[in-house]
Amino acid sequence: MTDLFARVTGDQDFVKKLASNIPGFQGYIERQNRRAADKLLRETVADRFDELYKRTSNIQADLVSQGQIALLDDMEKAAIQLRTFADKIRTAAYGYSGFFDAIKINEEELASLYAFDASFFDLVEKIGSALDNIEASAGDETGLMAAIRHLISLSRQAVETLDRRSEVITNAGQ
Repeated sequence: MTDLFARVTGDQDFVKKLASNIPGFQGYIERQNRRAADKLLRETVADRFDELYKRTSNIQADLVSQGQIALLDDMEKAAIQLRTFADKIRTAAYGYSGFFDAIKINEEELASLYAFDASFFDLVEKIGSALDNIEASAGDETGLMAAIRHLISLSRQAVETLDRRSEVITNAGQ
């Protein structure tokens, strides 16, 4: 999270660095940087979920080639959840509020939002492990079904967690 903010801050042009010395302007630059960092974080998470979605699609193709067509519906449930998550987080509201916005988000609340968003990287790892488990369970139908159910559960959890993101933003203004 701080790496993303440092990356955005380090990429400032000369005019922004000069203007940051003007009294009161530093806070504006800081907020713009945080907004850019938030967008970069969400895009990175969405890209990782896109990769998981593609991997899920590849596993579905493998299941078809192995004649396990009955499992495709269950795998598709997980794939849809992963695609939904990636689309939603890519277009989620920014973790920043403009001057005239109804909901104001201060620095502490913005830090909480970053931590919330950064937790999605944990879900990326868990879902990646679930996909590993599916691949490893290819010969064992009982194990394969359990692994697919676990993937569906994690995929659903990701979307439900993302839906709570709006609560973090909504509660920020109170």
